[in-house]
Amino acid sequence: MEKTLTIDGKEVRFKSTAATPLRYKAQFGKDFFAEIFKLESLEKLMKPKSGKLKAEDFSLVDFDVLYNIVWTMAKTADPKIPDPITWLDGFDEFPLMEIFPELQDMIVRTIQGKKK
Repeated sequence: MEKTLTIDGKEVRFKSTAATPLRYKAQFGKDFFAEIFKLESLEKLMKPKSGKLKAEDFSLVDFDVLYNIVWTMAKTADPKIPDPITWLDGFDEFPLMEIFPELQDMIVRTIQGKKK
């Protein structure tokens, strides 16, 4: 599955394949699926019960995991992109909380199979 988003005025391609979890582990040394399950608390951040976010709400999410997943999906789409920090330095703005929801469908498809 592939998707293109405009980030900071640049067209950025994202792709998820069967190799995405292996690429993630090769780059970051962590299991892709275990990291995804850590993001369960992200739902609380995206839809706070009270309607207001509190500082402690942000402590529930490891934002490094979000950045790493986004980079891995971009690297899968374009093997020429540089290491994560260099790549992120290429953006003046990187609205992670707008980008990540756009990629969630691709991530879910990576961990779920198709029912027959």
